[in-house]
Amino acid sequence: MKAVILAGGLGSRLGEETGSRPKPMVLIDERPILWHIMKIYGAHGISDFVICLGYKGYVIKEYFANYFLHTSDVTFDLANNDMTVHHNTAEPWRVTLVDTGPDSMTGGRLKRVKPYLEGEDAFCMTYGDGVSDLDIRASIEFHRQHGCLATLAGVRPPARFGALTLEDTLVDHFEEKPVGDGSWINGGFFVLSPGVFDYIEGDATIWEQEPLRRLAADKQLHAFLHDGFWQPMDTLRDKNTLEKLWEGGKAPWKVW
Repeated sequence: MKAVILAGGLGSRLGEETGSRPKPMVLIDERPILWHIMKIYGAHGISDFVICLGYKGYVIKEYFANYFLHTSDVTFDLANNDMTVHHNTAEPWRVTLVDTGPDSMTGGRLKRVKPYLEGEDAFCMTYGDGVSDLDIRASIEFHRQHGCLATLAGVRPPARFGALTLEDTLVDHFEEKPVGDGSWINGGFFVLSPGVFDYIEGDATIWEQEPLRRLAADKQLHAFLHDGFWQPMDTLRDKNTLEKLWEGGKAPWKVW
Protein backbone atom coordinates (compact mmCIF):
# COMPACT_ATOMS: atom_id res chain seq x y z
CA MET A 1 0.00 0.00 0.00
CA LYS A 2 1.09 3.56 -0.71
CA ALA A 3 0.88 6.57 1.58
CA VAL A 4 0.13 10.04 0.20
CA ILE A 5 1.47 12.95 2.25
CA LEU A 6 0.23 16.50 1.68
CA ALA A 7 3.33 18.65 1.98
CA GLY A 8 2.55 21.82 0.07
CA GLY A 9 1.24 24.23 2.69
CA LEU A 10 2.78 27.52 3.82
CA GLY A 11 2.78 26.95 7.58
CA SER A 12 2.47 30.68 8.20
CA ARG A 13 1.74 30.27 11.92
CA LEU A 14 5.25 28.87 12.44
CA GLY A 15 6.79 32.26 11.63
CA GLU A 16 10.45 32.28 10.65
CA GLU A 17 10.61 28.46 10.77
CA THR A 18 8.89 28.35 7.37
CA GLY A 19 10.52 31.39 5.81
CA SER A 20 13.12 29.26 4.02
CA ARG A 21 11.46 25.84 3.97
CA PRO A 22 8.04 24.23 3.73
CA LYS A 23 6.26 23.28 6.93
CA PRO A 24 6.94 19.51 6.63
CA MET A 25 10.67 20.28 6.66
CA VAL A 26 10.60 22.02 10.05
CA LEU A 27 12.96 20.05 12.28
CA ILE A 28 12.17 17.98 15.33
CA ASP A 29 15.56 17.08 16.78
CA GLU A 30 17.48 17.60 13.54
CA ARG A 31 15.00 15.59 11.45
CA PRO A 32 12.09 17.08 9.47
CA ILE A 33 8.65 16.26 10.85
CA LEU A 34 8.06 14.71 7.41
CA TRP A 35 10.73 12.11 8.24
CA HIS A 36 9.01 11.33 11.56
CA ILE A 37 5.69 10.80 9.76
CA MET A 38 7.29 8.50 7.21
CA LYS A 39 8.97 6.52 9.99
CA ILE A 40 5.56 5.99 11.60
CA TYR A 41 4.21 4.54 8.37
CA GLY A 42 7.37 2.52 7.86
CA ALA A 43 6.90 0.89 11.25
CA HIS A 44 3.55 -0.40 9.97
CA GLY A 45 5.02 -1.86 6.78
CA ILE A 46 4.38 1.05 4.40
CA SER A 47 7.47 2.18 2.51
CA ASP A 48 6.06 3.58 -0.76
CA PHE A 49 5.27 7.29 -0.50
CA VAL A 50 3.73 9.88 -2.81
CA ILE A 51 4.47 13.37 -1.51
CA CYS A 52 2.43 16.33 -2.76
CA LEU A 53 4.66 19.38 -3.13
CA GLY A 54 3.74 23.05 -3.25
CA TYR A 55 5.40 25.87 -1.32
CA LYS A 56 9.20 25.55 -1.64
CA GLY A 57 8.83 22.00 -2.87
CA TYR A 58 12.40 22.06 -4.18
CA VAL A 59 13.63 21.89 -0.56
CA ILE A 60 11.95 18.51 -0.15
CA LYS A 61 13.34 17.34 -3.51
CA GLU A 62 16.86 18.33 -2.49
CA TYR A 63 16.46 16.60 0.88
CA PHE A 64 15.63 13.25 -0.72
CA ALA A 65 18.12 13.70 -3.57
CA ASN A 66 20.88 13.86 -0.94
CA TYR A 67 19.29 11.51 1.60
CA PHE A 68 21.50 8.52 0.82
CA LEU A 69 24.64 10.64 1.12
CA HIS A 70 23.57 12.26 4.38
CA THR A 71 22.81 8.93 6.05
CA SER A 72 25.99 7.13 5.02
CA ASP A 73 29.66 7.05 5.98
CA VAL A 74 31.62 7.82 2.82
CA THR A 75 35.12 8.34 1.48
CA PHE A 76 35.64 10.75 -1.41
CA ASP A 77 38.67 10.09 -3.61
CA LEU A 78 38.90 13.50 -5.24
CA ALA A 79 41.82 12.59 -7.51
CA ASN A 80 39.87 9.75 -9.11
CA ASN A 81 36.40 11.29 -8.73
CA ASP A 82 35.25 8.26 -6.78
CA MET A 83 33.01 7.75 -3.75
CA THR A 84 33.03 4.71 -1.46
CA VAL A 85 30.11 4.06 0.87
CA HIS A 86 31.18 2.36 4.10
CA HIS A 87 28.00 2.32 6.13
CA ASN A 88 24.46 3.06 5.00
CA THR A 89 21.54 3.67 7.35
CA ALA A 90 19.03 4.91 4.76
CA GLU A 91 15.50 3.60 5.05
CA PRO A 92 14.16 1.26 2.34
CA TRP A 93 11.70 3.86 1.08
CA ARG A 94 10.41 4.58 -2.41
CA VAL A 95 9.52 8.26 -2.62
CA THR A 96 7.63 9.91 -5.48
CA LEU A 97 7.69 13.72 -5.32
CA VAL A 98 4.91 15.43 -7.26
CA ASP A 99 4.56 19.17 -7.89
CA THR A 100 0.87 19.74 -7.18
CA GLY A 101 0.86 23.51 -7.69
CA PRO A 102 1.68 26.44 -5.41
CA ASP A 103 -1.95 27.39 -4.80
CA SER A 104 -3.78 24.04 -4.87
CA MET A 105 -6.01 23.21 -1.93
CA THR A 106 -5.79 19.91 -0.06
CA GLY A 107 -8.36 18.15 -2.24
CA GLY A 108 -6.75 19.49 -5.39
CA ARG A 109 -3.34 18.19 -4.33
CA LEU A 110 -4.79 14.76 -3.66
CA LYS A 111 -6.50 14.58 -7.04
CA ARG A 112 -3.31 15.62 -8.85
CA VAL A 113 -1.50 12.47 -7.65
CA LYS A 114 -4.24 10.11 -8.88
CA PRO A 115 -2.03 8.87 -11.78
CA TYR A 116 0.54 7.66 -9.24
CA LEU A 117 -2.09 5.54 -7.47
CA GLU A 118 -3.29 3.56 -10.47
CA GLY A 119 -3.95 -0.07 -9.59
CA GLU A 120 -4.25 0.60 -5.86
CA ASP A 121 -7.45 -0.68 -4.26
CA ALA A 122 -6.80 1.59 -1.26
CA PHE A 123 -4.14 3.97 -0.01
CA CYS A 124 -3.24 5.97 3.08
CA MET A 125 -3.25 9.76 3.18
CA THR A 126 -2.11 12.24 5.81
CA TYR A 127 -0.82 15.77 6.31
CA GLY A 128 2.87 16.65 6.58
CA ASP A 129 2.56 18.27 9.99
CA GLY A 130 1.16 15.84 12.56
CA VAL A 131 2.33 12.75 14.46
CA SER A 132 0.54 10.03 16.38
CA ASP A 133 0.92 6.54 17.81
CA LEU A 134 -2.09 5.47 15.74
CA ASP A 135 -2.21 1.78 14.81
CA ILE A 136 -2.12 2.28 11.05
CA ARG A 137 -2.30 -1.46 10.31
CA ALA A 138 -5.48 -1.69 12.34
CA SER A 139 -6.98 1.34 10.57
CA ILE A 140 -6.28 -0.28 7.19
CA GLU A 141 -7.94 -3.51 8.30
CA PHE A 142 -10.91 -1.52 9.62
CA HIS A 143 -11.22 0.21 6.24
CA ARG A 144 -11.21 -3.08 4.36
CA GLN A 145 -13.81 -4.56 6.69
CA HIS A 146 -16.42 -1.80 6.40
CA GLY A 147 -16.02 -1.59 2.61
CA CYS A 148 -16.85 2.11 2.24
CA LEU A 149 -14.76 4.68 0.41
CA ALA A 150 -13.09 6.55 3.26
CA THR A 151 -11.81 6.12 6.80
CA LEU A 152 -10.51 8.94 8.95
CA ALA A 153 -8.81 8.69 12.32
CA GLY A 154 -10.99 10.17 15.02
CA VAL A 155 -8.85 11.63 17.79
CA ARG A 156 -9.32 13.67 20.94
CA PRO A 157 -7.26 16.89 20.65
CA PRO A 158 -4.94 18.05 23.42
CA ALA A 159 -6.01 21.24 25.16
CA ARG A 160 -3.85 24.27 24.36
CA PHE A 161 -4.29 26.07 27.67
CA GLY A 162 -4.45 25.21 31.35
CA ALA A 163 -7.96 24.33 32.59
CA LEU A 164 -9.55 25.86 35.68
CA THR A 165 -12.29 24.48 37.88
CA LEU A 166 -13.86 27.40 39.75
CA GLU A 167 -16.04 27.81 42.80
CA ASP A 168 -17.18 31.38 42.38
CA THR A 169 -13.78 33.06 41.86
CA LEU A 170 -11.83 30.52 43.90
CA VAL A 171 -9.76 28.14 41.82
CA ASP A 172 -10.77 24.71 43.05
CA HIS A 173 -8.62 22.75 40.60
CA PHE A 174 -6.00 23.53 37.95
CA GLU A 175 -4.73 21.17 35.29
CA GLU A 176 -1.82 22.35 33.14
CA LYS A 177 -2.31 20.12 30.08
CA PRO A 178 -5.70 18.42 30.22
CA VAL A 179 -7.19 16.42 27.39
CA GLY A 180 -9.64 18.35 25.22
CA ASP A 181 -13.36 18.51 25.90
CA GLY A 182 -13.87 14.89 24.89
CA SER A 183 -15.13 15.59 21.36
CA TRP A 184 -13.78 13.49 18.51
CA ILE A 185 -12.17 15.39 15.63
CA ASN A 186 -10.54 14.55 12.32
CA GLY A 187 -6.99 13.47 13.14
CA GLY A 188 -5.77 13.64 9.56
CA PHE A 189 -4.76 10.01 9.10
CA PHE A 190 -6.92 8.54 6.34
CA VAL A 191 -7.35 5.27 4.50
CA LEU A 192 -9.05 5.89 1.16
CA SER A 193 -10.35 3.94 -1.82
CA PRO A 194 -9.99 5.37 -5.36
CA GLY A 195 -13.68 6.25 -5.51
CA VAL A 196 -12.97 9.33 -3.38
CA PHE A 197 -11.50 11.06 -6.43
CA ASP A 198 -15.04 11.40 -7.80
CA TYR A 199 -15.78 13.72 -4.88
CA ILE A 200 -12.98 16.17 -5.77
CA GLU A 201 -13.65 18.72 -8.50
CA GLY A 202 -10.26 20.37 -8.99
CA ASP A 203 -7.39 22.38 -7.55
CA ALA A 204 -9.67 24.69 -5.55
CA THR A 205 -11.36 21.84 -3.69
CA ILE A 206 -10.67 21.70 0.03
CA TRP A 207 -10.68 18.06 1.08
CA GLU A 208 -11.99 18.80 4.57
CA GLN A 209 -15.08 20.60 3.27
CA GLU A 210 -17.27 19.42 0.38
CA PRO A 211 -15.65 16.00 -0.26
CA LEU A 212 -15.80 14.84 3.36
CA ARG A 213 -19.29 16.29 3.80
CA ARG A 214 -20.56 14.48 0.71
CA LEU A 215 -18.86 11.24 1.71
CA ALA A 216 -20.56 11.48 5.10
CA ALA A 217 -23.93 12.27 3.49
CA ASP A 218 -23.52 9.24 1.20
CA LYS A 219 -22.64 7.07 4.22
CA GLN A 220 -19.20 6.37 2.76
CA LEU A 221 -17.11 7.77 5.64
CA HIS A 222 -16.16 5.84 8.76
CA ALA A 223 -14.10 6.92 11.78
CA PHE A 224 -11.36 4.73 13.24
CA LEU A 225 -11.32 5.95 16.83
CA HIS A 226 -7.91 6.50 18.42
CA ASP A 227 -7.69 7.36 22.10
CA GLY A 228 -3.90 7.55 22.17
CA PHE A 229 -1.36 10.25 21.36
CA TRP A 230 -1.97 12.74 18.57
CA GLN A 231 -0.31 16.11 18.08
CA PRO A 232 -0.37 18.51 15.13
CA MET A 233 2.40 21.05 14.60
CA ASP A 234 0.43 24.19 13.86
CA THR A 235 2.38 26.70 15.96
CA LEU A 236 5.81 27.23 17.50
CA ARG A 237 4.32 26.10 20.79
CA ASP A 238 3.37 22.78 19.17
CA LYS A 239 6.88 22.42 17.74
CA ASN A 240 8.43 23.06 21.15
CA THR A 241 6.11 20.49 22.73
CA LEU A 242 7.19 17.84 20.23
CA GLU A 243 10.86 18.69 20.68
CA LYS A 244 10.63 18.41 24.47
CA LEU A 245 8.95 15.02 24.20
CA TRP A 246 11.61 13.77 21.79
CA GLU A 247 14.56 15.14 23.76
CA GLY A 248 13.14 13.69 26.97
CA GLY A 249 12.86 10.23 25.44
CA LYS A 250 9.08 10.38 25.79
CA ALA A 251 7.94 10.68 22.19
CA PRO A 252 4.83 8.46 21.91
CA TRP A 253 4.93 8.57 18.10
CA LYS A 254 8.33 6.87 18.01
CA VAL A 255 6.92 3.42 17.25
CA TRP A 256 9.92 2.28 15.20
